[in-house]
Amino acid sequence: MELNTIGVIGAGIMGSGIGQVSAAAGYEVVVQDIYAEALDKAKASMEKSLGKLVSKEKMTESDMNATLARIRFTADLEEACKEADLIIEAVFENLELKHEMFKKFENSCKAEAILGSNTSALPITEIASVTNRGDKIVGIHFMNPVPIMKGVEIIRGQLTSDKTMETTLAYIKKLGKEPMVAVDYAGFIVSRLLDVLFNETIKLIEEGNMPEDIDKAMELCAGHPMGPCRLLDLVGAEIALHGMEMMERDFGDRYKPHPLLKKRVLAGLLGQKTGHGFYEYK
Repeated sequence: MELNTIGVIGAGIMGSGIGQVSAAAGYEVVVQDIYAEALDKAKASMEKSLGKLVSKEKMTESDMNATLARIRFTADLEEACKEADLIIEAVFENLELKHEMFKKFENSCKAEAILGSNTSALPITEIASVTNRGDKIVGIHFMNPVPIMKGVEIIRGQLTSDKTMETTLAYIKKLGKEPMVAVDYAGFIVSRLLDVLFNETIKLIEEGNMPEDIDKAMELCAGHPMGPCRLLDLVGAEIALHGMEMMERDFGDRYKPHPLLKKRVLAGLLGQKTGHGFYEYK
């Protein structure tokens, strides 16, 4: 199946990044969000990100303008879906919300469209269970920040067809990224490993270790490019919490989120998106 138009549902950090890299690869892109402010912010974010590539001579100004010309923004879900060959859902990490969106896709998308979810932890088969087109549904888990991170997890649900997998893998490679296929269990590969690290990091914080020392230790002693405290601030504490809760449900208490993580989420200490996590952000 040839992909020409990509519909991105959700104009947050992940959605705007997915829209940008898809347009840069030559696809027509429609980014949808119910909030006009989110669409405006996504547009500004893309322009800034592409402008940096031009300033670093990694992209010409004409290529930047052509990329931006391939992106449309809308608050209308049907408009975003009707022409899309591939839909990538990038809404909040909540199973009920994702079920609601995929039910709407059932009525709004053309029959041959592939429906992808950018979920970081929710099982794809469970997301697909509310539709009658499980063969067309696949997990496409981009990493944050999307324009920079090379790896993308591709998750095959119980009903995902070979054709859907082949088309999705080809799309990821056309973006200049490297796909890896993960088994469809909560957390897949990346979140399942990282959330254990994040949970242990919270325990270390409770015991009195400083975030700066934890990060320095993992960067200098374990070779991590970014320490777990700063990485958790980047990911968002509430995203990690939801992932752990899903894995606790499926795998038991060994993935139970630490109470301090829940307190930090309740306090709004989510990281970069709120300006305050383990570190302060402007």
